[in-house]
Parts: sequence; structure tokens; C-alpha cells
Amino acid sequence: MIGLQDALGEFNKEIPGWYGWINLEDGEVYSNLKLNDDTAIMPTEEEVNAKIAELQWLENRISEYPSVQDCIHALLDGGDTLTDLQAQRQAVKDKYPKG
Repeated sequence: MIGLQDALGEFNKEIPGWYGWINLEDGEVYSNLKLNDDTAIMPTEEEVNAKIAELQWLENRISEYPSVQDCIHALLDGGDTLTDLQAQRQAVKDKYPKG
């Protein structure tokens, strides 16, 4: 499951440790987020939520696509195996359409 820290890692990539928590007891939630570096840009909560959704979509697709090994076998075997593989990939794309 993709979470807040996964999404935050996608912002200000050139500034390690750019964010922290105001109060560790309040948990790792957006409202408890603080900047540790004045050159970093604080993403909005909407931007962070959009990034979480994007990363979750990508993780869902990757986890359900046929494996690389299955793809290689389908390419080598051809015929119905390749058609089945294409159908499996399309089913995943239909289940998790692009934004």
C-alpha cells in the first residue's frame, strides 16, 4: 500500500531530508508535516494525494501484469500463448485505466 512517505519521496528529490514531522506523537500525517530545508517547496495536500493515487495505480498495474518470465515464454511460444498474454495485460489495463 502506498502511503504519505512514498509520495513525499517524489517531491524535492534533489534535497535529501527536506521534510520532517512537527510532533512525532501526532503521527505521519500531512497536517503534521514541516519543511527541514528552506529551499524545498512544500507540496499541497492535494498534490500529495494525487501522487499517492498515481503511485498506487502504478503499483497495482505492476503487481498484476504477467511476469517477465511469462512474457518471454509467450513470445517464444507464440500462438495462443501470446494471445492469452495480451488478453491478461489488457484485463489489467481495463481494471486500472490511466488517470
